[in-house]
Amino acid sequence: MAMGSGATMKVIGIALVVLGIGLAVWGYQLSGSIGSQITQAVTGADTDRVMSFYITGAVSFVVGLYLSTKK
Repeated sequence: MAMGSGATMKVIGIALVVLGIGLAVWGYQLSGSIGSQITQAVTGADTDRVMSFYITGAVSFVVGLYLSTKK
């Protein structure tokens, strides 16, 4: 299976970077919700939903960064 052209991979990489930042910001906003704050006060940890947004955002950001800077 052949990889896409360099320009296509850069565009996909930039889209993944933007998506990763968006997911991380969305996770941050979710962590400030009332339900999340109650869960955090009781358990001392963020909810699974917030953590999944953080992790998915970070992975998306790193992969996008790699694809956009790869020659």
